[in-house]
Amino acid sequence: MDHAIDAMIEIFTWVGFGAFLVLATAVVIAWAADGTWLPADAIIDRDGEQPVARWFDADGDANSAPLSAADAAVIGDAAAASIWYRHGWQGRMRLQRRAAGLRALTWSAAGMLALGVVSLVAGWVLYFARG
Repeated sequence: MDHAIDAMIEIFTWVGFGAFLVLATAVVIAWAADGTWLPADAIIDRDGEQPVARWFDADGDANSAPLSAADAAVIGDAAAASIWYRHGWQGRMRLQRRAAGLRALTWSAAGMLALGVVSLVAGWVLYFARG
């Protein structure tokens, strides 16, 4: 039975560290592809069919982007909102600095690292406990 437990701990260690390496690489690639997002204060224009966020970027240019249904629900009836806009692009904004997919990928990588570390420590504890 001890050999089966040792084998499972070894497998979990390698799977945890291996998956962390793959996911961490994916996080770096996704982060680089996401680009630079800068903060701005936007005015919410509700004159048309769909609410539109309007803001001035760092270069002083006026920008606007229609709000998605999810963003409109988060903003509600507010007349202004703090947004993040894509530097160097027109009409791209979101309410969070980082994309939700990137956040999920980062937490997945952290979970795999935790699995690897816990399995490694458990393996060493069992190794020294048995003598």
